[in-house]
This record gives sequence, C-alpha cells and structure tokens, in this order.
Amino acid sequence: QVQLVESGGGLVQAGGSLRLSCAASRLTFSTTAMGWFRQAPGKEREFVASISRTGSGKYYADSVKGRFTISRDNAKNTVWLQINSLKPEDPGVYYCAGRRWVATMTASEYDFWGQGTQVTVSS
Repeated sequence: QVQLVESGGGLVQAGGSLRLSCAASRLTFSTTAMGWFRQAPGKEREFVASISRTGSGKYYADSVKGRFTISRDNAKNTVWLQINSLKPEDPGVYYCAGRRWVATMTASEYDFWGQGTQVTVSS
C-alpha cells in the first residue's frame, strides 16, 4: 500500500517560513507526479503546487507564486514545499498527493494522499 507521510508543519508568525516534507514509499516515485494541496476549515481542498516526475515542470496556484517552491529528489523518494512570506490566508492542513505520470492541478485526479500536516499562522 502506497504511503505518503508529511512533516514540517507548525505554528509560524506571519511573514515567516516553513519547509514541508513528504516521504513516499511503496510506489515507483520516479514515475509519480506529486502535488501539494491545502484545506482550511470550512473550505474546499485547493491546489497549491505540483511537480512533474523529473522535477523539470513546476506549477503553482496564483496565490502562492513567488512565495512557495516545490522540489523533489527521486533518489530520496521525497518532495518538499518551501513556504516563505507566510500570509494569514495560508494556514490549513497541507496534503501531499501523488498520481501516475502527469502533474495536474486537480485534487480529484490524484491517486495517493498523505494524512496532512497542519500549518498555522500567528499574526
């Protein structure tokens, strides 16, 4: 059974930074596109960023462009989300997700999901 385990969430002041990690196991990571999504209380899960199998393609929601960076290391079966300049609208549960072959921005198209890591922003 595929496992995606997120870590790195926490309480950060507005303007601060976090680095989220997602460790994958029991899948062929090099053929799996990865994405990050987030969900705030009372809101739908929304796309944050995704990355192609090789890492050459990176896609971001407009709300995080220039502040968030997605990256991956296929040798370590890990994908990261560097979060900078945190804003009050950024908190929520951040989920790592994977799908075979092609990176997309649609949550329903992802096959594998982690349990999520909480990001909280203090003003």
